[in-house]
Amino acid sequence: MNKFKYYFILLLAGISLVSCSKKDDDNTETVPLRDYGTQYKADNDSIEKYLKTHYIKEVTANFDITIEKIPANGTQISIKDQKDYLLTTRPVYSRGVNYNVYYLILNEGKGKSPCNTDRVNAAYVGSLLDGTVFDTSYDIGRSFELYVYVNNPVIDGWGEIFPQFKTGTSTTSDNGTVTYKDFGAGVMFLPSGLGYFGSPQTNIPAYSPLVFSFKLFDLQRLDHEFTVSNGSALTVGDGVPDYLEDLNHDGYLYDLRDTARFPSPPDSYKQDYDTDGDGIPDYLDLDDDGDGYSTRFEITKPIGAPVTGTSLVYPWDPTLDNPATPNVNESETFGIPRRPTGELTDPNKAESIDNPRKFVDDDYKVNPRVRIHLDKTYPYQKK
Repeated sequence: MNKFKYYFILLLAGISLVSCSKKDDDNTETVPLRDYGTQYKADNDSIEKYLKTHYIKEVTANFDITIEKIPANGTQISIKDQKDYLLTTRPVYSRGVNYNVYYLILNEGKGKSPCNTDRVNAAYVGSLLDGTVFDTSYDIGRSFELYVYVNNPVIDGWGEIFPQFKTGTSTTSDNGTVTYKDFGAGVMFLPSGLGYFGSPQTNIPAYSPLVFSFKLFDLQRLDHEFTVSNGSALTVGDGVPDYLEDLNHDGYLYDLRDTARFPSPPDSYKQDYDTDGDGIPDYLDLDDDGDGYSTRFEITKPIGAPVTGTSLVYPWDPTLDNPATPNVNESETFGIPRRPTGELTDPNKAESIDNPRKFVDDDYKVNPRVRIHLDKTYPYQKK
């Protein structure tokens, strides 16, 4: 059992909005938040009206988009009815509401898709349905962690839509300028429940649906396991990046212990991997298989092992050298092994902690294989 099982820090949205009352300087008037489901119906009506009454005026070669309202008696084709760019939806469950989030694909991208716990480098423009621009990165990529349980997290909607796109490829000039091409680009239309909901922001009134056009340039894989020290969470990771613990490869990892966000999650959300069934998803569990040995211990390369590469832990699978670093050989000829299947140390005795089998090359390479940090039968249990 993971000894950190009972430590968990949630950053929950407030349940009420407090405003000053003019009746008495010493009193405050508590304004309850609106119902999420009721507000979503209103937001969705507003978003669908927007999609039917606005059109795409221009999309540049660099995927900068201009959206304008269709004038009276105008013949422009609405965003909802146009066929040049795919307008699609993603089902999202949050705070008891089944959202259907619209997003527009300008370019899918040709790189890798982020997981909803990764860090992305993206440019964006945020606006209200009336066209008011409340924030922009001015076409410069900025770094954002999509994970919702960090300090100053991005809004929930970003983590739901960015994994639907892929990064681009980059080149660096002699003066250090980085440029991207073939990156993912789109527009997301977010109901307020996946934005700021009842918390007004600068130039964003409470309960405002939001429109974000964006470009996904790059990503950084993250590893979120943490320990608790002096009452504070310290991220340490377990040696397996989050996205590799998303074993159905859909790009989404959730922590269903957050019952405020997920009071009654659908079955699809319950499929997030929890190998040992202790309620802690693997991407937050320091001992994924619950065998009493930490994941990092189980995947650390033993001294003298016939392995290559610069990392102290095995990669998920064998990997090739990175051509971008010609002076360093990162090639890893061995991945995280399964339980060893080679000859017994003493073939006349039963397999045990004192008479283990030897590792063979296939234990590190063959697919599929149950890797040792997901196999509670290894390391061998003590007598």
